[in-house]
Amino acid sequence: MASVMEDPTLERHFKGHKDAVTCADFNPNRKQLASGSLDKNLMIWNLAPKARAFQFVGHQDVITGVQFSPSGNLVASSSKDRTVRLWTPSMKGESTVFKAHTAAVRSVAFSHDGQRLVTASDDKSVKVWSVHRQCFIYSLNQHTNWVRCARFSPDGRIIASCGDDRTVRLWDTSTKHCINCLTDCGGSVTFVDFNSSGTCIASSGADSTLKIWDLRTNKLIQHYRVHSAGINSFSFHPSNNYVISGSNDGTIKILDLLEGRLIYTLHGHKGAVITVAFSRAGDVFASGGADSQVLLWKTNFDSRSYQDVLLQHSQRSTPDPPPHLSDIHPRGPHLHHPQPTAIQVSPAVKDTRSTEPHVIQLGQSVHGNMTFHGNPREVDEVINGGQKKKRKEGKKKKDCGGEGGPPPTPIKLQYSTGSHWSQHMALTVTDCTLFKMHMYRKIFMLLHLLYDVTLVQPLITAFGSASKNEDTCCW
Repeated sequence: MASVMEDPTLERHFKGHKDAVTCADFNPNRKQLASGSLDKNLMIWNLAPKARAFQFVGHQDVITGVQFSPSGNLVASSSKDRTVRLWTPSMKGESTVFKAHTAAVRSVAFSHDGQRLVTASDDKSVKVWSVHRQCFIYSLNQHTNWVRCARFSPDGRIIASCGDDRTVRLWDTSTKHCINCLTDCGGSVTFVDFNSSGTCIASSGADSTLKIWDLRTNKLIQHYRVHSAGINSFSFHPSNNYVISGSNDGTIKILDLLEGRLIYTLHGHKGAVITVAFSRAGDVFASGGADSQVLLWKTNFDSRSYQDVLLQHSQRSTPDPPPHLSDIHPRGPHLHHPQPTAIQVSPAVKDTRSTEPHVIQLGQSVHGNMTFHGNPREVDEVINGGQKKKRKEGKKKKDCGGEGGPPPTPIKLQYSTGSHWSQHMALTVTDCTLFKMHMYRKIFMLLHLLYDVTLVQPLITAFGSASKNEDTCCW
């Protein structure tokens, strides 16, 4: 059993989604974490303390899958709105829409060279797309029910897919043929993925099992039943020595694949755990659940050197060679029922690093172009190059409506969002001698950011002057 120093710990929690979190993935640059939700929004969380989060708006239904490209410059998301979007994770919030599926898209994943995407859908098909040409390439169509997940092998030569037809299928990407069908599944298969070496695949199911196959022998080599409800997601550690899984039973399980046993049970979510994901380096992992939270955990248990692992195995009574996941021979199913010997980790300690991040919303305007949406404080930060200006409080002036002064005279600013004035926004400000010309400019820049005016060159026709009643400044 691992020592206390090797226990995983809760690092941070992220709150911003308004409904269950369905998917998550780390940016390879180790600076960002993406998550999708039933609230239809894609969130990009910056892992730096007190950094702002970005909310990408565009999908019209639940987001089911998300993944960063290998370079980290793009984010792909899939949705029940039958589309896949390719986002640029920047302030522009731009996205490209891929349409070819005729039903909900359940998953999306990049190839390891970043040139292709693979998607799985309720239309019973697996589709492959070109990222560079931004188009559909071909479809794989032998599943007989909804396809829940599809992934590329590390070398890109094989695609693994699974679904409600209780099968895991392997496809040759050069011939487009199904080269193997694994049917030893007790129910709907919810998730499938390759280990980092590509020698094994694992699948999880609604029957609460996690199974690992050796692709060279096409045999089941490990079979775990550690959850008390269906497994929604799992993730291989980059070393291939560990797997984490999330389940409807509300727990996260950590499996030691070398020992073939459960080593940790984590309790952090209130309700089902829908998604789990290791970072590319494996030093941290994330989980998302029905409680709308994203939790960031520090791995810790992978800190043991491989020499320590070999020493531990050399002390066993059996003279087995140094174990590797790819060298474990079939010896029947490993039904690991929950036992009190597994360490139960509950994040009851105070989380001092998490703060409520400022969320900037990025999405589509009524004109269909990508535009920036945010509150005035955040927009002010963008206008001033990201530097927050301290607000200085001064004494109230009489001519600005202070004590003893005359009541403020309103100035109405009308703003056109098109070639005509049928659509406008009115902003009322206080008329006073201290309302300088640069304030008008700042308001214009604020309106320019809040409304899509990329097609219209705004003209300042008049700033107007305060009167006893109301003056109008037209932009």
